[in-house]
Amino acid sequence: MTFSVLVAFWAVSILFVITPGADWAYAISAGLKHRVVIPAVGGLLSGHLIATMVVAGGVGTLVAKHPVALSVLTVAGAGYLLWLGINMLVRPSTLHADNVEASRSWKRWAIKGLCVSGLNPKVFLLFLALLPQFSDVTAPWPVPMQMIALGLVHTFSCGVIYLLVGFGSQVVLRARPAAAHRVSRLSGAAMVIIAVVLFIEQMLG
Repeated sequence: MTFSVLVAFWAVSILFVITPGADWAYAISAGLKHRVVIPAVGGLLSGHLIATMVVAGGVGTLVAKHPVALSVLTVAGAGYLLWLGINMLVRPSTLHADNVEASRSWKRWAIKGLCVSGLNPKVFLLFLALLPQFSDVTAPWPVPMQMIALGLVHTFSCGVIYLLVGFGSQVVLRARPAAAHRVSRLSGAAMVIIAVVLFIEQMLG
């Protein structure tokens, strides 16, 4: 795998990273809390790493060939996003009421982040579509190692962007409690919409 291939992959993957989605919504919701952006983003990145290992290990191809398994993953991911989104709509985050509680819930935010990205079939399908295309069977590195390296590049980009989104929302909205309340509801609505779209795609598929 050459440096030019690595740069080409990064150029393609960064377009997906900077496109708002469930991960963005979750990073923003973490930014509205206190000191949970890092564990929340860490959880999101863990999901991307797991997807990388699954695809690199060949499991991704097997799952893709079995529609039932992919359907189960899609429904599970959509259901979890729907649950998170509804909770955010019903109980939107605030910047001053949850500081003590949030500071004690690093593990919970990390696990939730892992579920948001790990159960998101879009992440899995992205890796399944991109990683093999940028791997070269004639290269000195084994193909699985090339896929892992590419996945790490993508995950690093995700980490940078999600941290900027999380901390950025925290800084911008800290002085605007009313705006923070609305943004929290918008993040919840985004998760609900994404979940509904996944359900519809599954039904039409």
